[in-house]
Amino acid sequence: MSRRWILILAIPLTLLLGALLVAYFTIVAMPLQTFSGTLPPLHDDEKNLAAEMRQYVHDLAGEIGERNVANYPNLQASAGYISATLESFGYHVGKEPFTVDGKTCWNLVAEIPGATHADIVIVGAHYDTAPDAPGANDNGSGVAATLALARAYAGKKLSRTIRFVFFANEEPPYFLQGSRVYAAGCRARNENIRAMYSIETIGWYSDSVGSQAYPFPFNLCYPSTGNFIAFVGNMDSRSLVTEAISAFRETTAFPSEGASAPGWITGIGWSDHAAFWEQGYQAIMITDTAPFRYPYYHTPFDTPDRLDYDRMARIVRGLRAHLNALTY
Repeated sequence: MSRRWILILAIPLTLLLGALLVAYFTIVAMPLQTFSGTLPPLHDDEKNLAAEMRQYVHDLAGEIGERNVANYPNLQASAGYISATLESFGYHVGKEPFTVDGKTCWNLVAEIPGATHADIVIVGAHYDTAPDAPGANDNGSGVAATLALARAYAGKKLSRTIRFVFFANEEPPYFLQGSRVYAAGCRARNENIRAMYSIETIGWYSDSVGSQAYPFPFNLCYPSTGNFIAFVGNMDSRSLVTEAISAFRETTAFPSEGASAPGWITGIGWSDHAAFWEQGYQAIMITDTAPFRYPYYHTPFDTPDRLDYDRMARIVRGLRAHLNALTY
């Protein structure tokens, strides 16, 4: 091959390699190293946290069960349960109503006002379920984690306002309805949201190789063992992804992966954080990757006995370390 043709071929290959490197360091590369190896024994507070979240998931998915507009009494019951639990912690619970199919649904809000900062941190989870699913992992696990965090901060004096928000109607056929109502309200009030964290399906883990799947192109650069928690954001939320995963890796002996990718890629926007992107806020999802790992996703078999509450407790304890840095 002549030197001229070598140069002609080298230019596009060099450009392609450069584009791949930019994509890797923009989307995939995260600060610090993820934990690997045997998990250490649980601390006593983690054991208590695991038991606490087990009870929340049992009450929601084991006792109440499927909860959505089609099963409206259960949706009401779950809203009542969450409100009563928050009130038992000492919160006043704000109820933001909206109507769908002639029925009133509620976003539920518990807030601790900050003393010095004008901006706000939101920790949220949706409490509805897919049709015919009791929703232990999706999203009883996220609700349980958010309730546990709300209990941990109850009565504390914080520098920055923190809100614990429970959204209705995230699941089909409504697709982020509650969070869209809420995020639009934040924008209409001109609220400065410092960060929004959507806790979405965090209860299923496997140490078996091949237990983790991904949409293309993530299958090319992430592990095939589904034993990690994922921090996921769009490109505009990259700084929040790296901030959160850095704090988690500094404090928590648990595997973690992160991605900040274009929102149109499959799975990146599959929860309430996407409603905050639409309003120009930085927001991320914290997840076990749901259907890319969990075999009982959106099925009648998404039951409380499937979840790993010990690993959930490690994750929530790690998230609190990051929230402490933002709010104290």
